[in-house]
Amino acid sequence: MAKHPVPKKKTSKGRSSRRYKSFANKTRKKIVEKIRIVDCPSCGEKIRMHHLCPSCGKYKGKQIINKKKEMEKKITKIKA
Repeated sequence: MAKHPVPKKKTSKGRSSRRYKSFANKTRKKIVEKIRIVDCPSCGEKIRMHHLCPSCGKYKGKQIINKKKEMEKKITKIKA
């Protein structure tokens, strides 16, 4: 029977966590480069670039979604 390759010494916690951290940091950098976060020019909220602002409902200075109407739709009156 052939012998399988085995590690000569135990991998320390620091070494294994360092290996994982470098992988995690690389992936985090890739995500940050792909997703650009900017400030909304009308309300100052943090939004993704080229996306509609979820707080004020504007995109490129134009009102796309009227947030006040949405809030009124969510509130329902119950007759007792």
